[in-house]
Amino acid sequence: MNADLANALAPAATIIGLFGVGGWVFTTWLRVKHGYPLENSWGKAVYPKTSDEAMERVKLISQENAQLRAELGSVKDRLAVVERIVTDEGHRLSHEIEALRRPAN
Repeated sequence: MNADLANALAPAATIIGLFGVGGWVFTTWLRVKHGYPLENSWGKAVYPKTSDEAMERVKLISQENAQLRAELGSVKDRLAVVERIVTDEGHRLSHEIEALRRPAN
């Protein structure tokens, strides 16, 4: 009888265990995604070690980010000028067409 009970509970125990592990993986992923520090088995925060190489990489990426932001700003300014030219020309062109359609007095 005990063997039958164990065989009946084995799938349920397996499913509960899989949900427990899946929940742990999901919460760890959420913590990493939102910038919370990971914790060790004693509940203390675990921060990644920073090396000189990693700091140099961060500095280079920050510089590249600043350059790309400046370039994006100039592209936005140029796009605004192009949009203004396109809309002004279309407005002027429609007025010229309407003037040609009117009979001359």
